[in-house]
Amino acid sequence: MQARSRWLIACAAALIAATLQPAAPAVAESNGGTRVMPLGDSITEGTQVPGGYRIGLWQRFGGGNYRVDFVGAEFNGPASLGDHDHEGHPGWRIDQIDANVVTWLRNTNPRTVLLHIGTNDVLQDFDLANAPARLSALVDRITATVPNADVFVATIIPLAGEARESAVRAYNATIPGMVQSKANAGKRVRLVDMHAALTAADLIDGVHPTATGYDKMATTWYNALRAVPGSIGDPTRRIVGVPSGRCTDVPGATTTNGTQVQLWDCHGGTNQSWTYTSDRQLVVYGTKCLEASGWGSANGTQVAIWDCHGGGNQQWNVNADGTITNALSNLCLDASGFGTANGTRLILWSCTGQANQQWRS
Repeated sequence: MQARSRWLIACAAALIAATLQPAAPAVAESNGGTRVMPLGDSITEGTQVPGGYRIGLWQRFGGGNYRVDFVGAEFNGPASLGDHDHEGHPGWRIDQIDANVVTWLRNTNPRTVLLHIGTNDVLQDFDLANAPARLSALVDRITATVPNADVFVATIIPLAGEARESAVRAYNATIPGMVQSKANAGKRVRLVDMHAALTAADLIDGVHPTATGYDKMATTWYNALRAVPGSIGDPTRRIVGVPSGRCTDVPGATTTNGTQVQLWDCHGGTNQSWTYTSDRQLVVYGTKCLEASGWGSANGTQVAIWDCHGGGNQQWNVNADGTITNALSNLCLDASGFGTANGTRLILWSCTGQANQQWRS
């Protein structure tokens, strides 16, 4: 009877836990943003605080106007975490991640990988003398599979207990030199000193961070990512007409080439989220560029979207005086007819200094 009672209690607990987590989707969550793979063990999964550092990192992406797509076959975290995908595997060691990572990478083709692994090698006292070599081989496998990805390799966070922490420090001490050697060989490998970001006081159970500890990890990842251009894409922006307060909008959220853009009430949708790139392109949906339609350079030329090709009619100067000028013609982005209503079409016109040519984010 006692055994049956314990079984019933365990089943009830599992059922309650399941109701607290969002159900895994039939397909991965994707928003078309820069693909980032959180990769590691339970600290990536978020044991004790479901979602872990990914919660705070996601919030920082949103606050910085970065559009990021977490990728991976695993799925967990609170509903407030906008993207639950990851490759965090509780209890896994370096060798177990290494045995599966090629498949995961090929399935998702991440632009950036966040690697925090080695904690379970320490906890299991698993051939620690060769743990650095296993990590190096794992990093090589990642860079060989996705050579154009930036791979951020973290030192592992502290562990409670003198013996465990001593092993952590010995393992971590090997990581900077390994990362540097690969960077010197032309690989896109970066070091993140995660160990320095936390102390044992940030651990809830001697192994996993508290909510505050996970948020410290989020800050550390975010700062490292922002220091490497392109690793999380470029921040998105609104293009808001000053007199109207309305946003530059692709009508109906269509992706059809040649669609003329317009003013519309700002609502934060992807059809109003623009990325200004280092190539001076204004990109929407990740693949469509704002352009002077038909390579036009005359007053009244329609401003539309088209597949990005890098031509001069898709290059823009965002100027300190609030104007946006097309590089091909040097004409200004203009709300046609001084319009401020929803549906006002955007065109090119000689720069006049008038309010209908003034824009803000």
